[in-house]
Amino acid sequence: MTVGAGADEALVAAAQRGDATAFDALVRRHTAKMYRVAYRILGDSAEAEDAVQEAWVSAWRSLDRFRGESAPTTWLYRVVTNAALANLRRRKPTVPLEPTADLISDRIAVDPEGHVVRTEDVARVHRAIATLEPSQRIPLVLRELEGLSYEEIAEMLDVPVAALRSRLHRARATLLARLKEMRDG
Repeated sequence: MTVGAGADEALVAAAQRGDATAFDALVRRHTAKMYRVAYRILGDSAEAEDAVQEAWVSAWRSLDRFRGESAPTTWLYRVVTNAALANLRRRKPTVPLEPTADLISDRIAVDPEGHVVRTEDVARVHRAIATLEPSQRIPLVLRELEGLSYEEIAEMLDVPVAALRSRLHRARATLLARLKEMRDG
């Protein structure tokens, strides 16, 4: 299989024809990203792992219904987001998100003097994100932490782009207020 543009589409097409090796390649290529999304939504590593496993099972079962109207990555983000949402609905409220070292290192450049301060700042932001309602947290995570486009997120969440922009605006405003409360409180 090719590694460049279209590789995911080729892997999906091969998997749809019954090539389990192609599906395994998709799993290897995207599990880490899907885990990161699930973890940032759920704030718990075990629940994130469960959500990713559920997402892959769901993707396998619905593979024949994927028509390529969106990029395979958009579809996979949607599947894992739905699995994480289902997990949120099943559980009781938990302690706020504490980012792991690799999540922190995603955003922090190596700087020995500023590392401790930035680590604390990142942890505070992640704790504040964890307090957002899922309708605000999910689009915020997908846009600001995963870098997806408004169109991709709107498609994944099945909402108009204007509604998504409104959710993101409210999420950012709420996040800023929570961060101010944490700083002042």
